[in-house]
Amino acid sequence: MRAIQVTRLDGPDAVELAEVDEPTGDGVLVDVYAAGAAFPDALLTRGLYQYRPDPPFVLGAEIAGVVRSAPDDSHVRPGDRVVGLTMLTGGMAEVAVLSPDRVFKLPDNVSFEAGAGLLLNDLTMYFALNVRGRLQKGETMLVHGAAGGIGTSTLRLASVLGASRIIAVVSTKEKGEIAKAAGATDVVLSEGFKDAVKELTGGRGVDIVVDPVGGDRFTDSLRSLAPGGRLLVIGFTGGEIPTVKVNRLLLNNIDVVGVGWGAWTLSHSGALAEQWAAIERLLTSGQLAPPEPDVYPLEAAAAAVGSLENRSAKGKVVLRVRD
Repeated sequence: MRAIQVTRLDGPDAVELAEVDEPTGDGVLVDVYAAGAAFPDALLTRGLYQYRPDPPFVLGAEIAGVVRSAPDDSHVRPGDRVVGLTMLTGGMAEVAVLSPDRVFKLPDNVSFEAGAGLLLNDLTMYFALNVRGRLQKGETMLVHGAAGGIGTSTLRLASVLGASRIIAVVSTKEKGEIAKAAGATDVVLSEGFKDAVKELTGGRGVDIVVDPVGGDRFTDSLRSLAPGGRLLVIGFTGGEIPTVKVNRLLLNNIDVVGVGWGAWTLSHSGALAEQWAAIERLLTSGQLAPPEPDVYPLEAAAAAVGSLENRSAKGKVVLRVRD
């Protein structure tokens, strides 16, 4: 089968399309039609992620496709359209084997390409906003990296989950258009965002900051919070892991909240199925629009993963594995 392999840890440019053996083992065997790409994939190509498989290995944590075979006691059957998580490699291939508890039926109104862009980002942000962020109806939000995969997922979900105002932070006007299309009510540029937020909110600040970027904007993000506000730490695409002077938290009764979705699902039995059930209901009812990913052919996997590393990605990035 065709698959995207990392054969050396030299970054996205070293990613190769290769012919490899189909996977074997117990689980749900899926003919993959589309595979999602995420920032951890870029880190994996350099050996910088906390999980460090030895090359060669196949990239890809999330897939969409059709079940070829499944265990008798599985909740899916051959022919079912599904999405699934490999956790954390093996997805960017024509065939994948997944644990039954990480495979879910794909709603009929969602395409394979949109489905491949759903799981990591939407489940992370559903967990972030509902569980860790304690989002309440009518609250305001600030979203960094708003034109990226996590950012556009947040923008799609926020109003559905109750936010009344969602301010997107972007680096260019072009990315601002992507953020507006995904659901932002306001857009500000990253340069000087703190002052822009202060003006937009009449000096109050926002209730929640979603930060997948980190880096040097962290302190101004804390300053952008209203009393009782929460800053959700999602990741560090900016490269630098920031630190916080805890007196800032005390003075304005604000929280810095870690969002470790993967760790939570491993330590909370049933959390993954519960989260997917909620997302599936929103998708099936039409309340939540599926993502509109930036789709690359499988042959262009290096460029797709590279766009995540250099932060040029427009929304969620997905590879088309087969037509």
